[in-house]
Amino acid sequence: MRAGVAGGVLSTLAVAGASGSANAAEPVTQTIELPTLTADLTAQVAESAEVTQQAAADYELRAERDAAAAKAAKQAKADLAEAKKKAEAKEKAEAARKAAAERATRSAERTTLTSTSTSADSDVPAPASGSVGTVINFLKAQVGDAYVMGATGPNAWDCSSLVQAAFRQVGVDLPRVSQDQSVAGTPVSLSNIQVGDILYWGGAGSAYHTGVYIGNGQYLDAANPSKGVVIQDLSGYPASGAVRVL
Repeated sequence: MRAGVAGGVLSTLAVAGASGSANAAEPVTQTIELPTLTADLTAQVAESAEVTQQAAADYELRAERDAAAAKAAKQAKADLAEAKKKAEAKEKAEAARKAAAERATRSAERTTLTSTSTSADSDVPAPASGSVGTVINFLKAQVGDAYVMGATGPNAWDCSSLVQAAFRQVGVDLPRVSQDQSVAGTPVSLSNIQVGDILYWGGAGSAYHTGVYIGNGQYLDAANPSKGVVIQDLSGYPASGAVRVL
């Protein structure tokens, strides 16, 4: 009986040993299953991708708009500069044209005045020194200058400063104001005035305006701000009296 039990135990151990040896010879492997994407997770991934794509599209659109705006602003600035340049050129051209026209008109007027002066001076003999001619030529050279109260030349005058400056050319020192100029020389009647006589408007000693007779019923004066220095007809504005200093 003992022999039988011992034999059975040994057989069991042999079988177990053989089984253990077989198991030791084979490698042990383990399978790890990946988590399965749920529907919610799939939706979240898709939504995230869509948001990212939209953000990229928006950024690209903004970039394009910014570039277009910058280009438009640059073009607008260039257009404005060009328009300003053209306007300045046009303004300069117009100013030059007006200046040329004024010079031409003034030159023509002075040419006419010179011709008139020649015929007028021939009516009344000038002094041997030619003082009257000098006075008249100076006055006519100022035609077209501005009238400014209190101005004394060279491009703007009032009535008495122009008369004073004209006679100063021949060494005659006249008073500055019209009141005093109206009594500065020998009184003459208006029916006997000669070229170079000083005309005045208002009373002798209280005159408010003066000019110089240039012949042919005309006088030259610094009239007023709207006319400036001009030649006018006595018939249109008869003088009150006259004095002779040459």
